[in-house]
Amino acid sequence: EEGKPLCPDTLRPLLAGLLLLLCVPGAHAAKCPRQCMCDQIQLTVACVNKNLTQVPPTVDEITVKLDLRGNDIQELPTGAFKHTPYLTHLSLQRCNTRTVKEGAFRSLGRLVFLNLANNNIEILYQESFDGLSSLKQLMIDRNRVEEIQPGAFSQLGFLNLLSLTHNQLVYIPNMAFQGLQNIKWLRLSHNSLNYLDTEAFAGLFTLTRLSLDHNELQLPEVTRLDLSYNPMTYLGEEAVSMAKLTHLFLDHMSLQDLANTAISKSPSLTHLDLSHNQLRVLQPFSAGSPKLARLNLAGNPIYCNCYLRPLREWAIRSKVKLLGACGGPAHFSGENLDSIHPPELRCQSQEAMLKAEFEEAARITPPPTEEPENKVKCPANCACEGDTHHSSCENRGHTKVPRGFSPDTRLLDLRGNHFHYIPANSFPGVAQVVSLHLQRCKIVEVEGGAFSGMKGLIYLYLSENELSSLSPDAFKGLPQLTYLHLEKNRFTSFPKGAFKLLPGLLALHLENNGITKLEAGTLLGAERLRGLYVSGNAISQVSPRAMDQANDLDTLHLGGNKLKEVPTEALSKAPNLGELRLSGNPIRWIGPNAFQPLTRSLKDLYLDKMGLEKMSRDSLVGLGPRLRSLYLEGNQLEEVPDLHPLTTLEVINLADNPLLCDCPLLPLRMWIEKVNLKVRATCANPPELKGRRVKDVHIFKAKHKLTPAENE
Repeated sequence: EEGKPLCPDTLRPLLAGLLLLLCVPGAHAAKCPRQCMCDQIQLTVACVNKNLTQVPPTVDEITVKLDLRGNDIQELPTGAFKHTPYLTHLSLQRCNTRTVKEGAFRSLGRLVFLNLANNNIEILYQESFDGLSSLKQLMIDRNRVEEIQPGAFSQLGFLNLLSLTHNQLVYIPNMAFQGLQNIKWLRLSHNSLNYLDTEAFAGLFTLTRLSLDHNELQLPEVTRLDLSYNPMTYLGEEAVSMAKLTHLFLDHMSLQDLANTAISKSPSLTHLDLSHNQLRVLQPFSAGSPKLARLNLAGNPIYCNCYLRPLREWAIRSKVKLLGACGGPAHFSGENLDSIHPPELRCQSQEAMLKAEFEEAARITPPPTEEPENKVKCPANCACEGDTHHSSCENRGHTKVPRGFSPDTRLLDLRGNHFHYIPANSFPGVAQVVSLHLQRCKIVEVEGGAFSGMKGLIYLYLSENELSSLSPDAFKGLPQLTYLHLEKNRFTSFPKGAFKLLPGLLALHLENNGITKLEAGTLLGAERLRGLYVSGNAISQVSPRAMDQANDLDTLHLGGNKLKEVPTEALSKAPNLGELRLSGNPIRWIGPNAFQPLTRSLKDLYLDKMGLEKMSRDSLVGLGPRLRSLYLEGNQLEEVPDLHPLTTLEVINLADNPLLCDCPLLPLRMWIEKVNLKVRATCANPPELKGRRVKDVHIFKAKHKLTPAENE
């Protein structure tokens, strides 16, 4: 009744009912900022592209996901999210954010995902991420970060992924990532890094993936580098360039070959560990690492025949200790590499070698027995290793792709079989395979979806088969494929359109086919391609639009084709090209400005063995600031263009040209005097100077014959 006080017996059920009401989510009197959209069931708030200048203070306290993309929140002040302590996901992309104050996220102890990409953040302060004790993923891509202050990540003990790509970092100080006790992947790609302190990555004991591509690293102070357990199959020329490096660990990878100059830029290297790879033979290293004393090749299938003799002789001569044992032939199997005398390393006939290798393979294949429970899965007539996750059915006469490999397989070697045809879904249950070898399998056709499910595949070798075309869906289901080898097949036209499903393709090998031209749209679908290798084809024409999608192309090998001129117009669509090989093309004349489109990028230019007779004085104009190597040997040049602008040149080769040592060659002689380079240039005419090095000729006359007085 009105005015009558509520007695305790009446009050008790009313209070209980009120508490019950407050516990029902649908009955919560939710707050929702006027410009935002709120979902009371999912507890999410989205305020996207609303021109907000600050974090809305009226966001409901119980919100779990907050999306603030596309606003104008230039500063995140201390305690910016103190009203939303239950957040697990926070998106702040494209907010023009410049400053993250210390303690901006301090109340967000439940946050697991934070995205700050596409802002203008320049400095990561010591306590910028203080309080994010549960954070697992932090994205700071495409900002202007140029400084990481010590302790910036010290509170992020549960972080798995830290992404700082496309920023302006030039230097990583010692202990920069201290506190990241559970970090798995650190992404620093597309910065301007040129220096890392020796302890830059100290304490990152759980790190399994480090992305440092597209930087300017020299790593001059690093003395020990460990790249073990990475799925790399090849190490290229001058791949490791570190002046103070003494110990390099490349063990437990998938290396099948490495260039003999791979370590030539590491003059202090004393220990090189190549153990537990797939190396069958190795060439002696070049003279670039004179201090090398220990080379570990244990666990490789080293074949001890005449091909190994140069390495053994080099090791004796250079006093390098070889660790490891022969994997074949049978009479050397298990012998220490260091104990074999070079004359003992002999080769048999090709037939005898193949027979011996087949017998060796058969000998090491265990007889079929009842498999113990812990034995790795392996199809019949194959060999599988659980420790290295390698499976091989090489040269076993299979006519269908074997099935039943362990799901942990990382390297799958099926080369030398007789498949002819690869149908759809040929590789079920091997999603972790990184490297797949199908060379010499007489393959005529690859059906669409043949590799479906191979989500981890990075290297695919289809070399030395009989492919003449490819289905548009041939590579469906290979999101990570990076290196594709199609050399030595029967392609007569470029298989354009077959790469549209390969967003990560970086290197495409099509050498030694019968391709006759590169048409418009050649690289359609391969926009990220960095290396295109089409040497040894029959290419006589390159369309001006062939490289329309080649903005990232760094290496182009066009050697050994039928080009009669430099494809200047097509090259204009590849503005970042660093290496161009035109060797062995019948190009007789190079006109002015032939390489003008590449003046800002070209570093290595190969114009050797072409029968080149004449180069315009201005044919190399504009290449001065970048060009470091120029190969012109084996041509028919009597004169050479003006080389004075090539101020950064490190290598030049003019050998085997019939140079005419008279007045027009005087600028070359003067240039040779000024540069500290070995210039292999020899006179062919006049007759009295034939065979003389241009450098040693001191008198140049317009006449072909010098008088005795002029010779004095």
